Amino acid sequence: MKNHPTESWSVREGMLSYLSFSVFSSFIAQNPVQSPISITKFQKSARMTCEIQTGENFDSIVIHWYKQKEGKAPERLLFVSGDKTTTDTGRYIVERKRVQKQCVLTIKDVIPDDAATYYCALFTVIGYYNKVFGSGTKLVVSGKFSPPANSEILQKKHENQITYVCLIEKFYPDIIRVTWNDDEKEITDQVVKGDTWQSTKEDDYSIASWLTVPAENEDKKYYCKYEHEEKKDSLSTQGIFHMLKI
Repeated sequence: MKNHPTESWSVREGMLSYLSFSVFSSFIAQNPVQSPISITKFQKSARMTCEIQTGENFDSIVIHWYKQKEGKAPERLLFVSGDKTTTDTGRYIVERKRVQKQCVLTIKDVIPDDAATYYCALFTVIGYYNKVFGSGTKLVVSGKFSPPANSEILQKKHENQITYVCLIEKFYPDIIRVTWNDDEKEITDQVVKGDTWQSTKEDDYSIASWLTVPAENEDKKYYCKYEHEEKKDSLSTQGIFHMLKI
């Protein structure tokens, strides 16, 4: 393991990594999967997981961790290789779990300067080496945390279509993932996701997502799924009695 707390991407490396990721990510099946999407901590430990979905020997994979503060380029914190199961570099602890094919980063005694998005990355080979990044885990430094207090689906029939609105209210922080699914897969067509909002600056956040389907699909089940830190839930469009006024 090597620790590089001040090593920043050069402009050239950053551009090349971005282009490689953008152009070739659709051909890569081994993108790291990170969880959770966010962590809210203050003066406690923050723990985030990077799962490597590959058939390669896990011990042979070099895993990098990057820290990106808002509005700045990513900085590499460290990279880890070999078969060591646990490495402690002070405030950063890295665990490699062979069976689960996971690399876990723990930040001890979180301070305000730790607020950032953390990415794990690895190299894959597509005729040459290409660095592939996970989706990131955002660390929010705060003593406040609120899971969604209310969630529901509203609906409105209009001529030959139905609009469903998935409303999720009063959560903090504002990082949340909302998707629409049927019984088979995620739906991306005819979906509109709104931005989070606050009634006042002191309030928690809320969000809404819209799905529009043909009226003949009235009896088909659709699901609004959301993920907010440690809480996940799925709401069904069946049995809805709320009518949305448009």
